[in-house]
Amino acid sequence: MIENCEGPELLRAFYKAISTVTVLDPTCGSGAFLFAALNILEPLYEACLDRMRAFVDDLDRSGERHRPEKFSDFRRTLAEIERHPNRRYFILKSIIVKNLYGVDIMQEAVEICKLRLFLKLVAQVDGVESLEPLPDIDFNIRAGNTLVGFVSVDEIRKAAECDESGQTKILFPETEKDIQTIEEDAQIAEKAFQMFHEMQTKHRMNAREFATAKKDLRDRLNNLSDKLDQYLAKEHGVNLDKKNEFEEWWQSHQPFHWFVEFYGIMSEGGFDVVIGNPPYLEMRQVDYHPQNLRSLESSTIHAMCIERGIVCLKHEGAISMIVPLALVSTHRMVPIQQYLEENRKAWYANFAWRPGKLFETVNRALTIFVSAGNSDHKTFSTNYQKWNSSTREMLMQCICFTEVPRIRPSFWVPKLSDTIEKSILEKCLKIPTRIANFRVPRSEYKIFYRTTGGLYWKVFTDFAPAFVRNGQVTSSSRETFFCVNESLWVRSLIAALSSDIYWWWYTITSNLRDLNPSDIQDFPIPKSVVKDQELHKLAELYLEDLKNNSSMLVRQQRQTGRTETQCFKVQLSKQIIEEIDYILASHYGFTEYEIDFIINYDIKYRMGIDNYIAG
Repeated sequence: MIENCEGPELLRAFYKAISTVTVLDPTCGSGAFLFAALNILEPLYEACLDRMRAFVDDLDRSGERHRPEKFSDFRRTLAEIERHPNRRYFILKSIIVKNLYGVDIMQEAVEICKLRLFLKLVAQVDGVESLEPLPDIDFNIRAGNTLVGFVSVDEIRKAAECDESGQTKILFPETEKDIQTIEEDAQIAEKAFQMFHEMQTKHRMNAREFATAKKDLRDRLNNLSDKLDQYLAKEHGVNLDKKNEFEEWWQSHQPFHWFVEFYGIMSEGGFDVVIGNPPYLEMRQVDYHPQNLRSLESSTIHAMCIERGIVCLKHEGAISMIVPLALVSTHRMVPIQQYLEENRKAWYANFAWRPGKLFETVNRALTIFVSAGNSDHKTFSTNYQKWNSSTREMLMQCICFTEVPRIRPSFWVPKLSDTIEKSILEKCLKIPTRIANFRVPRSEYKIFYRTTGGLYWKVFTDFAPAFVRNGQVTSSSRETFFCVNESLWVRSLIAALSSDIYWWWYTITSNLRDLNPSDIQDFPIPKSVVKDQELHKLAELYLEDLKNNSSMLVRQQRQTGRTETQCFKVQLSKQIIEEIDYILASHYGFTEYEIDFIINYDIKYRMGIDNYIAG
């Protein structure tokens, strides 16, 4: 579009947009995601500069009479390039200084990130004599705790209004005046920051002036942060009269005050884009304690990073991160789902971890989400995507999103691939009864299953699978059961839970790691299923087939010793399962096309020679 634009207005608007867009990674680490942003922005800058040159050259060649100021802005930009070693150096420097921002709690990672960006710049220079002073990005890439610190002046005021016990108190005039002074000082620091930027992008820097400007800016920011640290420490219950207590708190929490550190951006509404791969940690794994976050109840650091990213984002901005699949499939992520979809458009792309995985060192399913400010508030999702390493390069091009309902019956965002699955889901959700309706706390009629294992099959039986530890017959810690009220229900429910229909339901609603009670209890099942005699007979055939095809898997483990576990080759019973599916289809009201889709769902991987054993 830029390469072929015929008028300068579009070019001016686009160049202004890309040269001012602010991209934040709130857990930037060594900068991988910021480098990805740089690689996206670079060709856009190049296209704009090419078109500017074309407009200027065409005007000069035409010989037409024109006002001196025509295309003067283009000429200034092109002249600025000439003051740098080469055009690519100018582009990369502009992006690094104007567009990219990062925060990380690890000082070492921040230094590596800055070094990598510097090396990228230096690589564009042919000789030492052409090397100009490198830009200083200490105020773009910063060390601190993304989750601990003040984002706005309103948060500061709330902290000042509360005493050590959290009770609201009267805000004294001198305290209000102090807050106003902090805001005024932040505005002054922002002006210093803008001047600091200008020195790097538009002038050859005078070393002494530059050093003075940097020291002045750092001193201002440090003074502001020191004041805010005290407010925050009080909010965390720290006794400021005990210096050691305050120091210990500060070292463990590493507060980062967005309101001060990025005052200009935050005062204009926040960042345009937030990207990242936050740490997949539980609260118990860190030494600090964030406060005043809606996602605290999730007890996960990545959920809190999502929330902080949204808080630091412009209303019309966009956020995208790679996080565990739990985002769309666990109870504790509901507040974050709501936050992502609140007055925004949302997309969830869901990826398996077997046979291929997004990160080679991360053995868990992941979701890439995008949430953007938009008047068209809709939510979209993908299916649970599996792939082999040979097809990795095509992963993003092959993503297919399907609109999913915003008002959902439970905690999950359904993982769907096309409209036929929406139709199947709608029919399931119309069924008022669930497996939970047939359960009772105690009875002699039990349905056994394993809570983990079985990557592509889940096994339900009316007997406890054999398990031997060091020669003693016992039961596995992974084994459990639930009870029903009538013996006839046992096999009918086993048939339903062993069906491809249930596998489809489990896939679109669960985290696909464990078999949790809710994964079973919430499965919709018509009351008529438990009375179906033909289904009862097929369940008997299926269970007999499972036993006949089972074998004992022997393992030697360091902690538990020798174990023998009864494992089931469910693949060999697929024909019986399909017969079960066809009978169930009439109870659910599925069309022939719909049941055919379900029977063949995930078939490539479920029938794979290496994947059919369910232990």
